[in-house]
Amino acid sequence: MTIGTLAKAAGVNVETIRYYQRCDLMPEPEKPYGGIRQYDERALSRLHFIRSAQWLGFSLKEVGELLRLDDGTHCDEARGLGESKLLEVRAKIRGLRQIEKVLDGMVRSCLSQSNITCPMIASLYRD
Repeated sequence: MTIGTLAKAAGVNVETIRYYQRCDLMPEPEKPYGGIRQYDERALSRLHFIRSAQWLGFSLKEVGELLRLDDGTHCDEARGLGESKLLEVRAKIRGLRQIEKVLDGMVRSCLSQSNITCPMIASLYRD
């Protein structure tokens, strides 16, 4: 398939594929003399892998590391990367819960007071 067909099948932009190639995440097939590069199902599978890993929060650098570990003999190292990402996600969730609690209090302060200044906005000015 052409790069355009590959991009459409993967739900990405052609420039995304080219960027992944520049980052060494996607191989660039040989271009036949006077022809167009052709991509196979492995390229589509690799794009799905990259996008799935990104959705889980892995950076492109981490995705590259996961791809390098994909030979069936590095499961412990891959698990380590997964565990590290899981700790990051849990920390973000804790932070988001704290933000939720503060915002909830701020919104409630707006409902309970009828001052000239908005209590929520005023609270953002406090040190």
